[in-house]
Amino acid sequence: MKRFYREPEGYEATIGQALQLVRKPVQLCHPKSTVKELAAALKKADAVIIRAGSGLSTSAGFTYSGPRFHKYFSDFAQSFDIPDMYSGGFYPFPDDETRWAWWARHIYFNRYVTAPRPVYEQLYDLVKDKEYFVITTNVDHQFQKARFDKKSLFYTQGDYGLFQSENPAMQETFDNEDWVMKAMEAQGFVKNADGIFEIPAHGQISMKIPSSLIPHTPDGARAVMNLRSDNTFVEDAGWHAAARRYAEFLQRYKDKKVLFLELGVGGNTPVIIKYPFWAMTAENPEATYACINYDDAVCPRQIEGRSICIQGDIGQVLQELGRV
Repeated sequence: MKRFYREPEGYEATIGQALQLVRKPVQLCHPKSTVKELAAALKKADAVIIRAGSGLSTSAGFTYSGPRFHKYFSDFAQSFDIPDMYSGGFYPFPDDETRWAWWARHIYFNRYVTAPRPVYEQLYDLVKDKEYFVITTNVDHQFQKARFDKKSLFYTQGDYGLFQSENPAMQETFDNEDWVMKAMEAQGFVKNADGIFEIPAHGQISMKIPSSLIPHTPDGARAVMNLRSDNTFVEDAGWHAAARRYAEFLQRYKDKKVLFLELGVGGNTPVIIKYPFWAMTAENPEATYACINYDDAVCPRQIEGRSICIQGDIGQVLQELGRV
């Protein structure tokens, strides 16, 4: 694993090595592993490196379609024929007042509330006494809500809680919590006894915010979401600091018993999480690769003997793991 981390920010190097691995044909296999095997690997590990994808948040109840979507976005679904929250993020709304009303809801219900099921908390309880680091493509802040140390977290793809400037010269990000709360109130949402915004009893909410609430950044430019969708994504000072901490953690445990624990990673961004884990496991003979995925838990044939693949709901598997 040594060659991955010659530079202070070795995150990019992990991607490069992963691409080298998959440029050749990779034969995949589906080991039928058990939770007891995972428990044993966790117990013996000197460190746990968690890589989390959207499947982890889905297991925690942050679903982007179905009842949760229709509860909070039924007006958008009916007016614009939007089928789910993911699709709505790309919809060409007719004006900024409507677009930012959508985004205020999208941000609030996927960033400023706690996930319905305690899956992140279960994960924290399993690793809190270990040396751990988390790299994730999720942008919903649930690791911090579950008490993970923020200095042990690397959000590679951004954060729903941050804006960036439309001006590419402004390479900073800006907290959006105050704006989100005002925009939710402007649409008619009201807070319940627990301080959570809900649709009022009369059911009347607006799909627009006032023009005066359209967000701008301190440089006077229009705000945009700090989400990686193209090369305008701002990797600010905090992003680079987290990348360095991640590289340093990997360097510290490069020859140790490391458990690479992959949770809910699909096929959208495998080069960020899945492929680097495969490559690093192949290079470190002391490492173990573990994958929990609802749909397809697989590993390359070359690391099958040091892989644990469990197909199923992450929350259920973690709950069982806590009882072993």
